[in-house]
Amino acid sequence: MDFLQVDIRPMTKSDLPSVMEIERLCFKAPYTEENILYEIEQNQYSNIWVVELNYQNQTCIAGFSIYWQLFDMASILQIAIHPTLQHRQLGTALMDEIINDCFAKKIRKISLEVRENNAKAIKFYEKNGFKKTQLKPHYYSNGDNAIIMEREVEINGNNFSN
Repeated sequence: MDFLQVDIRPMTKSDLPSVMEIERLCFKAPYTEENILYEIEQNQYSNIWVVELNYQNQTCIAGFSIYWQLFDMASILQIAIHPTLQHRQLGTALMDEIINDCFAKKIRKISLEVRENNAKAIKFYEKNGFKKTQLKPHYYSNGDNAIIMEREVEINGNNFSN
């Protein structure tokens, strides 16, 4: 019997074509290939992951995330799962990996910005422990408002708060 294997690993340059396809499908204002390449190769603060599915020696990239670590804070820039693979807990697995990685690095808080009209993403973040903390009017280039969401980094009630 063959099993589907799900791996979350650091992104490499060879993942770019798949990541760019997901980027274009998931975001109104997608990053360019140069933006993503910068995150992989040059940005020392960037943590960039892919979700890779393996089945019968076939692999595909199902999603990715980018977050920056600055001292004891993290900021999620992007998290995306290919639209045909959403609602299969892959986004939750990726978010769990981010939270576990932050916990291991003694990061205290994770923040992110999300479009105010992106109810699906807001619901996902709330399900993963994020709370709305601030509204940024006209944050995006098209005039959309952003909601700032944050969560403390804790696993099973353990955290690094004072």
